[in-house]
Amino acid sequence: MTVSELESAVEQIKDQVIEWRRYLHRNPELSFQEEKTAQFVYDTLLSFGNLELSRPTKTSVMARLIGNRPGKVLAMRADMDALPITEENDFEFVSQNDGVMHACGHDGHTAMLLGAAKILSGLKEQLSGEVRFLFQHAEELFPGGAEEMVQAGVMDGVDLVIGTHLWAPMRYGKVGVIAGPMMAAPDTFYITVIGKGGHAALPHQTVDSIAIAAQVVTNLQHIVSRNTDPLDNLVLSVTQFVGGTTHNVIPGSVSICGTVRSFDQKLRESIPPLMERVIKGITDAHGATYDFQYVYGYRPVINDAEVAQLLQEVVQETLGEEWLEPMKPNMGGEDFSAYQQKAPGCFFYIGAGNEEKGIVYPHHHPRFTVDEASLEVGVKMFVNAARKILITS
Repeated sequence: MTVSELESAVEQIKDQVIEWRRYLHRNPELSFQEEKTAQFVYDTLLSFGNLELSRPTKTSVMARLIGNRPGKVLAMRADMDALPITEENDFEFVSQNDGVMHACGHDGHTAMLLGAAKILSGLKEQLSGEVRFLFQHAEELFPGGAEEMVQAGVMDGVDLVIGTHLWAPMRYGKVGVIAGPMMAAPDTFYITVIGKGGHAALPHQTVDSIAIAAQVVTNLQHIVSRNTDPLDNLVLSVTQFVGGTTHNVIPGSVSICGTVRSFDQKLRESIPPLMERVIKGITDAHGATYDFQYVYGYRPVINDAEVAQLLQEVVQETLGEEWLEPMKPNMGGEDFSAYQQKAPGCFFYIGAGNEEKGIVYPHHHPRFTVDEASLEVGVKMFVNAARKILITS
């Protein structure tokens, strides 16, 4: 089957893909709770035929399309979970689940992979090898669904793995493919500064946890600016600062948490002791104590150069050279990295923004959405990657 024939097949199902996306958007479920979503995906896949279906975990689905001839095993992944956000959009398919929203595009990822499965399931006779469709739960919540699926054996025998993310900052139709580091390791820290509470009018009788914690926040920024190489990629962000109950009471403690993002493992491991040195020094100097916890999150997403080159060729052959977007790595995190521990892989971006339509809100925003024209691009990428690897080889 040629690229043009596959494009025609995508054209025939693009409206169905949009409907799947809208159904999923209307019925979002949080991480590790995607029971109805997984059942919808399972039932939809079952209707295609030629697929061997299984449930690696309670809220995930795997479909295997095994060709008539031996060949490589290609895994394709889509995540399915939503976020604890109250939607503020006003289109007709807004979330029907209070406080839960597809605010990151996972509804589109699932719909695109369903579209690819529908087309490829009809090409079993032409297939040399296997396509493994992975519909993953819980990308948004550490420890993540990818690690669970890997432990359940979904990557056993896989030769290469690809996955995608709809990307609102990039115009729809564009595809971004990066070789090497792409997304950072997202770690989390929790700090409690423990002082001595008392009356705000008598601060000398207290150990002011707020004043001390404020110095901790300020001095933690010196780790990036003064304790690490300026050429290293590192982010340290404090995102919560909680303490106090009223205007005239100095609280006994303050809670701080945040995130650290990095690519290099040696640098990553050096950050906790640097942080603790700062925290201990400041609290000791002011007669306070502290509690410090550092939680390592997902591994960084490091794209295999050969798989990235293959996907760049897919973009050029499918869409045209002008649609291949040069991109830099970013400090977001993704548990797709779990699959890359088992096989060479590449995670790529599909542009989903459109200023003319007002589709400008960032990921995790209450008014986030995607240009649905991007869904067709995603299906084409998945299908033509399979064609290039398993049909024309």
